[in-house]
Amino acid sequence: MNTTGSRNNSGRGRRLALRIFLLLIVAAMAAGAVWYATRPKPVTVALAEVDAGRVEQTVANTRAGSVSACRRAKLAPPMGGRIEKLQVREGDRVRAGQLLLMLWNDDLVARERLSREQMQTARARVREACELAKASARDAARARELRARNFVSQEAVERAASDAAAKQAGCDSASAQIEEAEARIQASRADTDRTVLRAPFAGIVAEVNGEVGEYLTPSPPGIPTLPAVDLIDDSCLYVTAPIDEVDAAQLRKGMRGRITLDAYRGKLFAGKVRRIAPYVLAVEKQARTVDVEVEFDDPGEARHLLVGYSADIEIVVSSREGVVRIATNALMPGNRVLVLGASGALEERRIETGLSNWEFTEVKSGLERGERVVTSLEREGVKAGARALAEQKGTAKSRP
Repeated sequence: MNTTGSRNNSGRGRRLALRIFLLLIVAAMAAGAVWYATRPKPVTVALAEVDAGRVEQTVANTRAGSVSACRRAKLAPPMGGRIEKLQVREGDRVRAGQLLLMLWNDDLVARERLSREQMQTARARVREACELAKASARDAARARELRARNFVSQEAVERAASDAAAKQAGCDSASAQIEEAEARIQASRADTDRTVLRAPFAGIVAEVNGEVGEYLTPSPPGIPTLPAVDLIDDSCLYVTAPIDEVDAAQLRKGMRGRITLDAYRGKLFAGKVRRIAPYVLAVEKQARTVDVEVEFDDPGEARHLLVGYSADIEIVVSSREGVVRIATNALMPGNRVLVLGASGALEERRIETGLSNWEFTEVKSGLERGERVVTSLEREGVKAGARALAEQKGTAKSRP
């Protein structure tokens, strides 16, 4: 009897242990299921592969620059008057010397015409006086010959010589009147020219202020007024933009640069530094800057641009070829990056950097080619230790 009871107790113990074991397995599976269901979901991140290529150190403008013309003239006649002729309109292309505008000048034209007629009269008087002087000179010569033969008296010879000298003086006086008449013509022409506005160079008319019949007033000293005609030589264009005074100290004339325009997004224009202003602009509530001018390498490429276009410049200070690099937007403060490891977790890593610009940063140590770094640092949940999945659409890639 005791043997049988022991066996029954032993069987019940084994069944109880088995039930407990099964309950533990079920509890573990339930706990695992709960953990799996409630664990943080992987974050989707944009990645950029660490590669090798060119890295540049660049300097860019602090505020938007603009396209400017090498020559631009705000023209107006030097004297006031009523507009008689207006030969151009805004947008017209003109050649050098072409008439743009003329003020009423009938009085000045008449005065110039009178001076020319006086010139003709003076020339006629010169011809008359000089012919008489020649005749008197011939009479004096004959008188001397006759005196040598004792046909006339010495007194007659002296009278003939005096008359010849007087006539010659009249000829000289008349000739001086011609010079005086020429000076009057030049003065009259200068007065007339002050009423005429001509293009000093070939270009395009940007602005016209005034209409035929309106009165045009020149600018009083120290009080600027609108120009009659604003003329732009668009055959030579450049970009001027403000550079922070700290960055400007690195720049030199002739450095290579790139120009971008809001009107032509995605297009880069090659250029080089043509001028660095020799002074610093101190504008209230703004950083101190230096104006830098960058000219286009290909003037033909810039011919279709409009003066005044908003523009930005990026000047290459130094560059290196074939260095390990990452996208600059993958860099966190303290030269740290997030690397997606083989386990699918994000790993924070500190790197040593070299040259850098807005696009690429040189990596001297801390990363190897082929590794992938996170560029979508602003997304929620992107941090060291987080599980991550590579973005399938629009994955960030480094350009070659």
